[in-house]
Amino acid sequence: KQATLLGLSPGHFSFNVPGGRCEACQGEGVQTIEMQFMADIELVCEECEGARFRKEILQVKVDGHSIHDVLELSISDALDLFKDHNAIHSRLLPMERVGLGYLKLGQSATTLSGGEAQRVKLAKFLTKPSSEHTLYVFDEPTTGLHFEDVRRLLDSFHELVDLGHSVLLIEHNVDIMMASDWIIDLGPEGGFGGGKVIATGTPEEVMKLEESHTGRYLKRHVEALSWNR
Repeated sequence: KQATLLGLSPGHFSFNVPGGRCEACQGEGVQTIEMQFMADIELVCEECEGARFRKEILQVKVDGHSIHDVLELSISDALDLFKDHNAIHSRLLPMERVGLGYLKLGQSATTLSGGEAQRVKLAKFLTKPSSEHTLYVFDEPTTGLHFEDVRRLLDSFHELVDLGHSVLLIEHNVDIMMASDWIIDLGPEGGFGGGKVIATGTPEEVMKLEESHTGRYLKRHVEALSWNR
């Protein structure tokens, strides 16, 4: 309502286009000072104080939060803020489910690691899954994840499979391998020492093959779990 009264449209709440962004810094939040004989330096924009938007845009608030404040929130915090706004909440929830709740809403895509970028795509697939049977390929998506986040990621993969899709993973995580329907073990070593199919089968079948490093690793993992119980 406040935005409507001020004559603002959704396009005004982007720092990428004229009308909403701070023109002094072109929506960057910083101004670059060229140094002739040294590396350029960046200073916080004096006009918007790093907020990237025009002051009029920052006057519009949702539950006390301006657009700048919202973009500084983590996805987990934003889910709490927008719990009563289903259109927003439903878009953010898949990001939390794939272990990306710590990312900021306004975080640049160029700062994401390869694994994070893959999980962003996975969240998109979960939001709007394809109606046709699709093969999804992920390269070590669990890199850097806490074991609880790995569990959430597994749940997301299973959801895709339950929808009739197939998921192919290049992965070393033991929990992912144990949850797989089928394993293809390449080796016997890494790099130039590999490239051959050493074993194929279910996790239980691969564990029985002594020539498979992966099989022996999975077997030790299962034995350790049994011992701890």
